[in-house]
Amino acid sequence: MNLIKKVGFLLVSAAIVATGGVAQNVQRTPQGIKYAAQGMDVSVEFYSPTIVRVYKTPMQTSYNKESLVIIKAPETTPVTFDENGENVTLSSDAVRVEVNTETGGIHFFDKSGKRMLTDKDYGTQFTPFDDAGVPSFNVRQAFLLDKDEVIYGLGQQQTGKVNQRNQKLFLRNQNMSICIPFVHSVKGYALYWDNYSPTTFLDNPQEMSFDSEVGDCADYYFIYGGNADGVIAGVRDLTGQAPLYPLWTLGFWQCRERYKSPDELCEVVDKYRDLKVPLDGIIQDWQYWGCDSNWNSMKFQNPRYINKMGDPEYMKYLPSGEDKNARYGTPRIKSPKEMIDYVHKQNAHIMISVWASFGPWTEMYQKMDSLKALLHFDTWPPNAGVKPYDPFNPVAREIYWAEMKKNIFDLGMDAWWLDSTEPDHLNVKDQDFNTPTYLGSFRRVHNAFPLLSNKGVYEHQRAVTSDKRVFLLTRSSFLGQQRYASHSWSGDVASDWSVMRRQIAAGLNYSLCGIPYWNTDLGGFFAWKYNNTVDNIAYHELHTRWYQWGAFQPIMRSHNSGPVAVEIYQFGKKGDWAYDALEKYTHLRYRLLPYVYSTSWEVTDKAGSFIRPLMMDFPEDKKVLDMDTEYMFGRNFLVRPVTDSLYTWQDKDQNGHLKDMSKVGKTDVYLPKGARWFDFWTGQTLEGGQTIQREVPIDIMPVYVRAGSILPWGPAVQYSTEKKWDNLTVRIYPGADAEFTLYEDEFDNYNYEKGAYTTIIMKWNDKERTLTIADRQGSYKGMLKNRKFNFVVVEPGKGCGDEDTTAFDKSVSYRGKKVVVKL
Repeated sequence: MNLIKKVGFLLVSAAIVATGGVAQNVQRTPQGIKYAAQGMDVSVEFYSPTIVRVYKTPMQTSYNKESLVIIKAPETTPVTFDENGENVTLSSDAVRVEVNTETGGIHFFDKSGKRMLTDKDYGTQFTPFDDAGVPSFNVRQAFLLDKDEVIYGLGQQQTGKVNQRNQKLFLRNQNMSICIPFVHSVKGYALYWDNYSPTTFLDNPQEMSFDSEVGDCADYYFIYGGNADGVIAGVRDLTGQAPLYPLWTLGFWQCRERYKSPDELCEVVDKYRDLKVPLDGIIQDWQYWGCDSNWNSMKFQNPRYINKMGDPEYMKYLPSGEDKNARYGTPRIKSPKEMIDYVHKQNAHIMISVWASFGPWTEMYQKMDSLKALLHFDTWPPNAGVKPYDPFNPVAREIYWAEMKKNIFDLGMDAWWLDSTEPDHLNVKDQDFNTPTYLGSFRRVHNAFPLLSNKGVYEHQRAVTSDKRVFLLTRSSFLGQQRYASHSWSGDVASDWSVMRRQIAAGLNYSLCGIPYWNTDLGGFFAWKYNNTVDNIAYHELHTRWYQWGAFQPIMRSHNSGPVAVEIYQFGKKGDWAYDALEKYTHLRYRLLPYVYSTSWEVTDKAGSFIRPLMMDFPEDKKVLDMDTEYMFGRNFLVRPVTDSLYTWQDKDQNGHLKDMSKVGKTDVYLPKGARWFDFWTGQTLEGGQTIQREVPIDIMPVYVRAGSILPWGPAVQYSTEKKWDNLTVRIYPGADAEFTLYEDEFDNYNYEKGAYTTIIMKWNDKERTLTIADRQGSYKGMLKNRKFNFVVVEPGKGCGDEDTTAFDKSVSYRGKKVVVKL
């Protein structure tokens, strides 16, 4: 099957009636026009009042493209048409498009007439190209931006740049680089170039362009939002909404490369429970299948995982480097099923690593090979004969899921780590991209590989059950992937201060592509700079600061490469500064769960965002447009990760040494203009529009709350659902009016899609100093019918930091009916 199907060029409706020569060239369609210009057939069509698609093909070679990304069908949109000489104008009630049918130039305006974007005159180029024996084209499209216009997006890059102007980037997915040909302008629009082949992005004073290696059309979408939230809403409308994750995924995750037996994994869960440190998720990384030749068999065949050490039938699967003569006695946990059940008995959940490739010993390799669904180029691990599979093939996706379900999901597995979804590509040669896939050459579809990989697992699990929400952690991504419950992380980044800082810009731009869930390996993955040892005191400082930032990421997950292990007890014991700081921020994350879960509902229900670059909320403040050190977490928290070493140093042999920690370091924090800010830790208030020097002892990361915020404060728990939210403290940050919606449901099924949930809207009137709790909306099985709210108006020394408030301004019993509280 080909991705592009050749069809005849269909002229729809009658020509525009006009006196000029344009009339013979332009054909009007119900929501746009078709015309010929510069040797191309061009279609301009409104998909909605705010979304316009432009589609160009070389003349006489028209194609009907089936997009892998776009799921929206054009909605009925009133469009008016006008003509003036060589220009044809199409207008909805939000966007005006002017087309020059001679030069091919297309100009986009908002309804007030402000120019948004220009498709450059003579700016489209089709260069014939032989794509693995299939005649095709290199396709290039150029645009004009305003001189000082700031743009964001392009996925997740490791440049450390927030503003994506004035650079050249090669967009081809690889570890640590998520490549999406999408730009988001500070002017309130976005542009998506719908091409999946490796693409060069270029911006210079003359033009901005996308230059794709292969394509049969120039196909892009102009998305107008008016502001960043509107743009993201348009992206979700066009490419799909993000489903809701279960509550437990928003707690803390512990991971290591790797737990080498069920006993080892379960002992970690036990240790967290013994230490009274909250934990919701534990992750089984690779090699539970055994050796590299058996790579990703989707079965537990490593003899250490199935109580088969010494058994000749299974010892062949023991990973290289492990002692074949080692004996470990009778394991406590004797099988994978026991492991999963034990984790569940400890009120935790488990995720497992599954790759997009297979070793030559596996049944899956043979099945995919017989289907001609293996991609024949070198992938990880090297020299093992491992090959990626073809996720573009729907039958291959079915086989992939069937094996996952039979061998792992049916044991009770809770979530999936879909690793290497770029996929890993070693010893890269141009001819590798000639490899055939179900939808043409690998070159043609390369960047959509993670989209289809995640699609296969999500859709198949949804078809099996609605009782368990899908959660996918994946290393690569593409536009629209949010619709598959996909959560990306920034890849196998090095443990280094400068790398940590670059992750902030990477996450901000990724979020502005409209994909809401993203995080990093807390502490970084490769600790080479610290001699690969957790005992290095300098690494303790880096890990602590990165971990603190993790409490304000959509998913909080600690992970590192072996031999480093990063469970909290690797950093000492209670009373040690690193241990105490890690424990503090783990507990803080759990106190924030009502806020985090309600924010996740806003992501699903209102196309919201967790990671909000400051330009989203303060677009008039020029100082924040290129801010790479801080962001809003949800709508209330201003987060400034500490990205400099202040308390340790390393000698020439990379040994860590401790400085005098009584000399408290400081870091710059910019408080955006247009708001007043509460220091979360002290309650002190400060005016926006200024840079301050905040003292940052090792257990303090700068966090500020915008005046005019309502913050529900959850109970102290060891796991997310240990206690009901029936006795919530509600912190009110006065100084402006505020509104917050508390969202609750059954926490882990899809009944919310049928309306089984509740919302409680709280509104603060700052002038009247009244808090109105509206009638509860909705219902679900087991919901709280009666509860208590304890209100505290925050001020210095009151309602501050991570400590419980003991003196409330007022407490009320709430039975689902409106309550007005004077404070």
